[in-house]
Amino acid sequence: MLYALILAGGKGIRLYPLSREKNPKQFLKVINDKSFLRNTVDRIKPLISKENIYVVTNEEYLDKVYEELPEINKDNIFVEPANKETATCIGLSAVKLLKKDKDAAMVVLPSDHYIEGEKIFIDTLVQAVEIAERRRGLITIGVTPTRPETGYGYIEMGARISGDIASYKVERFTEKPNIEVAKDFLLKGTYLWNSGMFVWRADVFLREMEKYLPKMYKNLMTIYQHIGEEAEHEVIKEQYNLIDGISVDFGIMQKTRKGYVIKCEFVWDDIGSFAALGRFLGNYRGNNVSGNTFMEQSENCYVFGDKRLIIGFGIKDLVIVDAGDVILVMDKNKEQEVKHLVNEIRKEDTIKKFL
Repeated sequence: MLYALILAGGKGIRLYPLSREKNPKQFLKVINDKSFLRNTVDRIKPLISKENIYVVTNEEYLDKVYEELPEINKDNIFVEPANKETATCIGLSAVKLLKKDKDAAMVVLPSDHYIEGEKIFIDTLVQAVEIAERRRGLITIGVTPTRPETGYGYIEMGARISGDIASYKVERFTEKPNIEVAKDFLLKGTYLWNSGMFVWRADVFLREMEKYLPKMYKNLMTIYQHIGEEAEHEVIKEQYNLIDGISVDFGIMQKTRKGYVIKCEFVWDDIGSFAALGRFLGNYRGNNVSGNTFMEQSENCYVFGDKRLIIGFGIKDLVIVDAGDVILVMDKNKEQEVKHLVNEIRKEDTIKKFL
């Protein structure tokens, strides 16, 4: 049977101070009147019934997930005791689904994407499921790059395989290249952005984990043996303490020989940075702005205003964010370093309460 797995445990640090530790990105309503998480669940419902939609998150966000998704059964919310990267949370979910259904196929979706063209999105996933079942492969959705982006991973397309939507064997994965390599990939035209959306059978995914992440596989299979028992929660906590977290891209997708990619024909954006979010702001005198904003002799800025008036005068290439109790003013070129900034703030006892 087909299941959706929504990844909703991230902290969204790169959108600080809009995204906070107690109210991270997946719960924000910044593009329309619904949260990213709500939009993600609604988007998959034409393909997968609510009974088969699962969410993986961590303990501190459990109540917020319940609040956002009242129609989803509480047993469908998988809880991590700690954040150990995507290979771990997907692996935990895979063993839980496999325990329920030995033929479980998974559509893995991050909870922070913007997508237009929902019919072709569903058609793409249907084709991905067919490839996953027929070829027993690990399928990802690739996006045609429009700029030399250093914040995304890249997929080199290999031989084309059959399918109404262009689909390829994966030649190789490359995680977040530097700007020169990204420019080269763009010019070659044989690379796609890795969207972070995946489709595979749970058993196939776990076999690849056994091959490339054997220690993690062993930890997860110990959990598998205790699913449904009284000790399940304690066993998960014990095994998570032993796991060295790694992303599914680094841990498995860069190594597997079973990778396939479908080139998406729908509009996609990963709202993982202020540059991405800024693309949805209104244009005003050569700047992208929201809220109460006045710009004079200023260009190429992203301004996220609120109730207070923000005036930009003679400025260029800045990100300005009014988050009520925190105001961020940042060089646009530093947006990939927000995580470092947050880590520095965390060291300061007098201001870490603002995280």
